[in-house]
Amino acid sequence: MDSAQLSERSLTVWYDGACPLCSREIAAIRRLDRQGVIAFVDIADCAAACPIDREAALARFHVQEGGEVLSGAAAFAAMWRAIPALRWLGLLARWRPLEIVLERCYRSFLVIRPALQRLLK
Repeated sequence: MDSAQLSERSLTVWYDGACPLCSREIAAIRRLDRQGVIAFVDIADCAAACPIDREAALARFHVQEGGEVLSGAAAFAAMWRAIPALRWLGLLARWRPLEIVLERCYRSFLVIRPALQRLLK
């Protein structure tokens, strides 16, 4: 996807297309994104443009919303806000106590992610 197409979307999602977990999650979100407001960029493709370091982008989930790059639970919340059916969840995730809990859950998930990836391959 070129830069003109990315700028037309309200949210850019960078994901690891080589990760079976990530690919499944993104496939589900693509089905829900009926209005096409999310630009999906597979950073496993070395040619993909990403404003952050590739290694950092592969280590955590990142999105760009309104010019701001978000990662982890905040990135998931932004993605949910872009989908009408999940918007309520994304708005709720902005509540600071819930945001803290979601980020802790995300960090815990990152610890077990490699084992889950091996199971799905």
